[in-house]
Amino acid sequence: MDVTGYLARLGLDPEPPSLAALRRLHAAHVERVPYEALEVQLGRPTPLDPAASLARILQGRGGYCYHLNGAFSALLRALGYQVTRHLGGVQGSAADAPNVDRNHLALTVTGLPDAPGSTWLADTGLGDGPHEPLPLREGTYVQGPHTYRLRPSEVAPGGWRFEHDPAGSFTGMDFAPGPAELADFEEKHAWLSTAPESGFVRVCALLRRDATGVDTLRALTLNRHGAREVIGSPGDWWAAAADVFGIRPALFTDAERERVWRQCAAQHEAHVGGTGSEVVPSA
Repeated sequence: MDVTGYLARLGLDPEPPSLAALRRLHAAHVERVPYEALEVQLGRPTPLDPAASLARILQGRGGYCYHLNGAFSALLRALGYQVTRHLGGVQGSAADAPNVDRNHLALTVTGLPDAPGSTWLADTGLGDGPHEPLPLREGTYVQGPHTYRLRPSEVAPGGWRFEHDPAGSFTGMDFAPGPAELADFEEKHAWLSTAPESGFVRVCALLRRDATGVDTLRALTLNRHGAREVIGSPGDWWAAAADVFGIRPALFTDAERERVWRQCAAQHEAHVGGTGSEVVPSA
């Protein structure tokens, strides 16, 4: 774990564990490390090893929940935090029943010196989810334009349910109370990365959270809370990837950039132009 490089990527200096420091780490992570699955669009399987995820993050890339929370949890542990990985399940729409089907890796943090006895949901892998950690106690929490709710899970006894703002990209996430290992997610990760039914395969999506809102790029539609723009050329698409999400086109070959563009154009026609709706990845 290259702690120095990771902190430099987040624009932070090392400091002892504390609630304030955890908030700074979490906010910097969701602001600077994009939620993206471009490797899926390029047909390249990715390992779940946090070192491999960090290698992409240090290049200026991101990942989805297994990569982002996997690397973030390793960073927190290296900095002296008590962090637990959990089996989770994200529901993309109200039609999806709450579950813990392992399509999400959730994180909690305990043992903070200035917040003893408290537990915090520190989840950097929810796309347009929380900007800062949430106290793991039942209640309603407002961050920027979003209002979240936490309550005990009805499908994971002893676990918790995160309910997203109605304007969010998914409806909710449940997670089990016990600890999980990254190997527990291997089978689901393989499915999410390759199955034609997977949201990550069906639609190319980039998301970046900041204190005041969320930027998203799904197929060809760039959106910030209703301010939508349909991107009309591959040059403009990759310029948005760089300017809004920090993903430099130089990280990809000409053929890779062309492949991503062609797939996004086809996805836009199929899921937006063809049906009038957008498909959101559900992990």
